[in-house]
Amino acid sequence: MAQKIVIQVQMSSDRCRPKAMALVAAARGVDSVALAGDTKDQVVVVGDGVDPVKLTSALRRKVGPAQLLQVGDVKKEEEKKLAAAAAAAKAVEYQSHPGYYYPYHYQWQPEPVNVAYLFLPATGTGTRARGRTPAR
Repeated sequence: MAQKIVIQVQMSSDRCRPKAMALVAAARGVDSVALAGDTKDQVVVVGDGVDPVKLTSALRRKVGPAQLLQVGDVKKEEEKKLAAAAAAAKAVEYQSHPGYYYPYHYQWQPEPVNVAYLFLPATGTGTRARGRTPAR
């Protein structure tokens, strides 16, 4: 059974909101996260098997003072909306690199190059053969 948890977090700046949302969303068993309240200082978490005490203590450590306000079961209507949202999220697949998608694996192979080596007969002077360069 899914449960709804409301935690009030004292956020000192606007940068704390995404940090709190990311921290809560990364917790095991969380289905959805939302901000509520007039000043957006309440984090509403819906999930199954979420530990509210551990979640509150993690918010205290990472964001700031936090207080557990409410823990209860999700109503049937909210549960239906949550199930519809989860089904819609599963239906959409995201590519890691949408602009660089190739339908098949292509491996570049260089074209063979024909090279002809021309060997000249030795002239018999032997300057290169003995390791000396000719005087100029």
